[in-house]
Amino acid sequence: MPIVRNLGRAASQLLQSSGCGCGVSLVPVRAIGVSPRQVASDASFHSVTFSESDHPRVLITGGLGQLGVGLAKLLRKRFGKNNVILSDIRKPADNVFYSGPFIFADILDYKNLRELVVNNRITWLFHYSALLSAVGEANVPLARAVNITGLHNVLDIAAEHNLRLFVPSTIGAFGPTSPRDPTPDLCIQRPRTIYGVSKVHAELMGEYYHCRYGLDFRCLRYPGIISADSQPGGGTTDYAVQIFHDAIKTGKFKCYLRPDTRLPMMYIDDCLKATLEVMEAPAEALTMRTYNISAMSFTPEELAQEVQKYVPELQMTYNVDQVRQAIADNWPMNFDDSNARRDWGWKHDYDLPELVTTMFSYLGSDSRIAQAN
Repeated sequence: MPIVRNLGRAASQLLQSSGCGCGVSLVPVRAIGVSPRQVASDASFHSVTFSESDHPRVLITGGLGQLGVGLAKLLRKRFGKNNVILSDIRKPADNVFYSGPFIFADILDYKNLRELVVNNRITWLFHYSALLSAVGEANVPLARAVNITGLHNVLDIAAEHNLRLFVPSTIGAFGPTSPRDPTPDLCIQRPRTIYGVSKVHAELMGEYYHCRYGLDFRCLRYPGIISADSQPGGGTTDYAVQIFHDAIKTGKFKCYLRPDTRLPMMYIDDCLKATLEVMEAPAEALTMRTYNISAMSFTPEELAQEVQKYVPELQMTYNVDQVRQAIADNWPMNFDDSNARRDWGWKHDYDLPELVTTMFSYLGSDSRIAQAN
């Protein structure tokens, strides 16, 4: 592609060094051909032409996971229904499809993803596509492709089109040599799962792109996220979601972690609130690109005691999964999120008793909980 090469050489001669002293601020450019998958403005699968407004125009990748649908609902309430596109490679449920714009998007297809950003005039991108901890260990090649190659596609597109990019990180970005109680924002990490390695890679690449190309990259390290409106997705902390479903359905729960395994956790509403707050925070208020956030920290035994206030007959047993237990033993027990609280005013709303009450208010309106009440 001689034209692209010539443009690249010409641009490199014109651009000056970036303000953070990281060298030439030349936005990465890939040679792009014409993709047969064009997004028509009147496509029946919900591509839209956005109205002119000051609101950001948002694309969420991996949007059918635990957080994407809830985030879309929050952002649509804030910015307008048609300003937020949900995307995934899976078929959405009817209620998700008809709740707002939905588009098929494969993050490993660079051309198609770039077309979606250009054709829909995207300004904010939330990149949620990833394989979680236990699932990633079961299929390392796929996790490497989705979590790392997909990230590279998103970084290049975001830098080229001047997007504000959010990529979530995780407690899994820390390892056995990290301080665990509490775990600060900046410390040795060295995770031992492909999920954790890919998240450290994302943190560092985002910071590099911010320094090298001026990309507005923002990242939060999420603790375990608990939600009433989604099923567990293969993560090590998902026992804290499954226990509610099993308590209501059968009154029995078999936990795959030891009863004393302490991990930081957060209710989904706090997680989504923090995500929106950090994206709306003034750039000058941010002293770092990646922040810890936390709300509470508990063990399976402590959670079971709270659940038994609503389901007294709950029978809690333990069948330790050595793979997940080994992962949990390398993760933080408590997060130090003081920088987030100082820089952009982060403050959680839900502690453990309020979390359990809220979960049962959504899930437990049937006979078992009604009888307990």
